[in-house]
Parts: sequence; C-alpha cells; structure tokens
Amino acid sequence: MRKYEPINTCYLLTLFCVCICCLKYRSNIARKSFAPSYAEDLLIHNHHNLRTLKHNNPKIVRQLLFLLFVIVIPQLLQAQNLEAQLNSPRVLEARSTKDLSLQREFEKRCIAYPPTEIYLRAFKKEGVLEVWAKANNGEFVKFKEYPICYTSGKLGPKRKQGDMQVPEGFYTISEYNPYSSYYLSLRVDYPNHSDRIYGGGYALGGDIYIHGDCVTEGCLPMTNDKIKEIYWLALLAHNNGQIDVPIHIFPYRFNNTKNDQLETAKHQRMPQLLAFWDNLRTGYYYFEQTHRLPNISVNGDGSYSFW
Repeated sequence: MRKYEPINTCYLLTLFCVCICCLKYRSNIARKSFAPSYAEDLLIHNHHNLRTLKHNNPKIVRQLLFLLFVIVIPQLLQAQNLEAQLNSPRVLEARSTKDLSLQREFEKRCIAYPPTEIYLRAFKKEGVLEVWAKANNGEFVKFKEYPICYTSGKLGPKRKQGDMQVPEGFYTISEYNPYSSYYLSLRVDYPNHSDRIYGGGYALGGDIYIHGDCVTEGCLPMTNDKIKEIYWLALLAHNNGQIDVPIHIFPYRFNNTKNDQLETAKHQRMPQLLAFWDNLRTGYYYFEQTHRLPNISVNGDGSYSFW
C-alpha cells in the first residue's frame, strides 16, 4: 500500500481492537494476568467481554472512546476524503503524470517522499511560489520554486471585497477542490483573524485560491501543469497527517536589500502599510533564520506575534 493511498478501514478497526487489548492489559484488573484468549475474543468482537469491561472498569471505556473519537474516526474521515479526491480524473492524472518525477526530485534533494509536511511561501513582487518540505531533523528544505503565471492588484494586503488584491499574511490551506473551474485549486483561508480586525467590519471578500490556468482576480494562478505538482504534494502531506498546510504570502523578499529600500521609499507616506510589512518581516526572518515554522497568534490590534 502506497502511503498516500486511502488507509484500509479494516486495518484501523484492527488497530482499535489492539488498543482495547493494550489498555485492558495495562489496567491489570485485580492484578491478574491478561489471558491471550481474552485478547482473541476482543479481536473477534466478543460483545459479552466488552460489556464486562464496561461494567468492571468504566475508566478504560472512557479511554477507548477517547481513542475512537480522537484517533480512529479522524483517520477514517481523512481516508474517505482522500478516496474522494482520487475519484477525480484530474487528481488521478496529477498522480499518474507527476508522482514518479516528484519522487525522483525529492530523492535528489535527500528529502523523504511522500512528504510528512510541506510549507508554501509566495512573493508577489518576485512572482514566485516556493514549496518547502520537512526533513527528518525537523527543519524545512526548499524543494522548488514555481513561477506565478499572472498577478492582479499591487503590493499591499487585501482589505476589501473587489479590490483585486492578493492577500498578504499568514494563512493555511482550507479546501482541496479537484473540480475547480481552474483545473485544480487550493483555497487560502483568507480572511483570517488579523484581516478581520484590520478590515474594521467591512466586506473583505474571499475565495482566494492557488489554482491552475493563467487568469486571476486576486488569486495565485500556476498553470495546469504546475498546479498538478503543488496540489498532489499538498494531498500527500495531508494524507500523512498534516491537517493545516501553511501558506505565507509576502509583498517581496525582505532580505532583498534593493527591493526593500525601493519599496520602503516608495511607500514612505503610508506608515500603516510600512508598519504592517515590518510585522510580516518578523515572521519572514523567523523562518529564514531557523527553517522552522513559527507559532503565530493575532493580537488585539490585528498584528501578529511569533514565537
């Protein structure tokens, strides 16, 4: 079974039964040894023994319910979600045309494949989207840069509906759409809490995606060929347990001194924008210096904190 394929339901249920056995053994009721025959009874769904377990030790039952709802059910839902994704001809095409080449490229960079976690980082002025993958030491390694096919708006955050702006800030992927009007698309969870505070209650818009094709109204179009790779990598990471794939969008690379001086001078009469960029700069350099993702929270004034 490939790691990115749907997890077998029978495997998960068997794992759950093994958890029952382990917890029962751990409880060691009345200091008696845990008979192998009892474990076998559990594994063949002996309901009498389960009722006995509930009567003798309700704490164990609570632990089992915790395992069921926190571990087993989320895994089943995740598998069902991926299975639904693989029903899409576009996702199947992405797998058939990109999986092997991606695997070889990861091997050349000494990165485990399929990835356990990925990180997306976009720069509006440079017009690139970076894909990073988590290495065994916990740090992220840059896998590839993809050119953004077309951009709308200008540098600066998105603050209202219909302004054609690409957002700037710290987001995650909230939706995988295999039936997009733009081939495949990954939804950015704009507006986030910071955007809502800065937006002051006005309509902020939404429906910001990383998608195929080469047209946009505030999104990041990557062309159909490039989105196949990006979408498939995001699915692999999601199937490996990464619930939230981060996507951080910056106006430009803050370590590019020339661009930094140019844009600072160009917007010197916009102190609020420069203060916002200074805040983004802190998060940018946190990752640049550590290659680890920061923990991020939003303050009451809409600014971000990093640690």
